[in-house]
Amino acid sequence: GLLICGYAVGAKTGYIYIGSEYPLAIERSKLAVQQLREAGLLGENILGTGHSFDVNVIPGAGAYISGEASAAIYGIQGQKGMPRTKPPRSAEAGLWGKPTVVNNTETLANIPHIIKNGSEWYTAIGTEKSKGTNVFSLAGDIVNVGLAEIDMGVTMQDLLFVAGGGMRDGGKFRAVLAGGISGGALPESTLHLPNEFGSLEEEGSMMGSGGYIIYDEGTCMVDLAWYCTRFNRNESCGKCVPCRVGTASQLEMLDRLRTGAATERELALLVQSSNDIIAYSLCGLGQAAPVPILSTLKHFKEEYLEHTNEKRCRAGVCKMHSMVASVAKEFVVSPQRIDLTPVVGSPR
Repeated sequence: GLLICGYAVGAKTGYIYIGSEYPLAIERSKLAVQQLREAGLLGENILGTGHSFDVNVIPGAGAYISGEASAAIYGIQGQKGMPRTKPPRSAEAGLWGKPTVVNNTETLANIPHIIKNGSEWYTAIGTEKSKGTNVFSLAGDIVNVGLAEIDMGVTMQDLLFVAGGGMRDGGKFRAVLAGGISGGALPESTLHLPNEFGSLEEEGSMMGSGGYIIYDEGTCMVDLAWYCTRFNRNESCGKCVPCRVGTASQLEMLDRLRTGAATERELALLVQSSNDIIAYSLCGLGQAAPVPILSTLKHFKEEYLEHTNEKRCRAGVCKMHSMVASVAKEFVVSPQRIDLTPVVGSPR
């Protein structure tokens, strides 16, 4: 797929950019590139066609933000992976200022099959809104942890309880974090939804790259939101204020929730700050960072209220300190009235 893409746009060099935390993927990619060279499918004058193309495998620095297109370009150039303001887009000025095509590996892998079998073959798979298949990653409290390539449009129920084999050790389903660490948490009432672009967004989540983490009833949803926010705070490159300061502020509020030191006013501030971070962050990391908070507030608000009003964690995960809880009664976030209704939407 990468070779075909290079031929289509007249490029002479392709790059496979892989996070350094995936050494096996790096090793196998380098081996595949070497085998292609030995077979005469990479290098100068490929198969006597006059077309030359080569591929370099570049290990990333391991930062989550390096998956963003412009940050990946900086990483390949040997610079710190940070997103840039757009325009210009990568197709206008990418690697070393030259027009650059940036695609996910899974997208490029589909190209040879579509060329071989035709577009009608490909569009016959999936749904009207989302064609083809997708490689889903299933993790968490589920029997079949791993990867599964399934037609687009499969319901959450079938994905988790047929392909995934259901809950592990007889556990009871509590939520699925769809779309990875920056995705939205969905309850059992949403398992009828199809996995296609647009459907999960209506419930405050997203399909993303197909990474799903499944949780049983031993999970505290407030603690889950805290965990996701801590990850996004740590992985923020710090370039833009909404993401750098906003995620840190939200982590502090969630810390107070986990210890019983927060009030309902704090919930309102979480909603307000989430909407601001989504609206003004520079790249997809910041725009998606508040999604776990907004989705858990939308679908599991009763757990937040138990933490604020009853100083109780039903899962027994959060340690409610009585001394901190008593101080919380005097804690005031802001005297202004703020709408408590979560405004959940997909990142722009």
